[in-house]
Amino acid sequence: MKTDPSKLPYRPGVGVMLVNPMGHVFVGQRYDSIAEAWQMPQGGIDKGEEPLPAALRELEEETGVLPNLVQPIAETRDWLTYDLPPELLGRIWGGKYRGQRQKWYALRFLGTDRDVNLDAHAHHGHAEFKAWKWAPLPELPALIVPFKRDLYAAILKELGPHIR
Repeated sequence: MKTDPSKLPYRPGVGVMLVNPMGHVFVGQRYDSIAEAWQMPQGGIDKGEEPLPAALRELEEETGVLPNLVQPIAETRDWLTYDLPPELLGRIWGGKYRGQRQKWYALRFLGTDRDVNLDAHAHHGHAEFKAWKWAPLPELPALIVPFKRDLYAAILKELGPHIR
């Protein structure tokens, strides 16, 4: 018997909109994606961890950018959610979650491109991202996997005005 996805909880997570001095946003191309999909750094919140420290940890793990190289700009008022598409349900996170419930942070990047190191904390033998770039805000939705586009639209609507 299949589990009804609507009965599954959301996995608690965080995301980071890392903004350079030009107002462009860091996006990484995932290793595990077949399509040319890009995303901003994001990840789960560990048990007992607060959202902002989780966001700074995820940023460092995925990009090598240290917490002293960022300055908070804004955060989403509420938690934003996305649902996994049917083909990923049950394959990701052991089938325990229907998607993620995330708190997002806009952080100003105070470093230089040399401070980005995708291999800084490579998990499972490789990094999270195989490539990265700075993207202008209007280009973000087109770079993202389709099932996260509504999430990214909500992030841009709320955090975008703080970084323009």
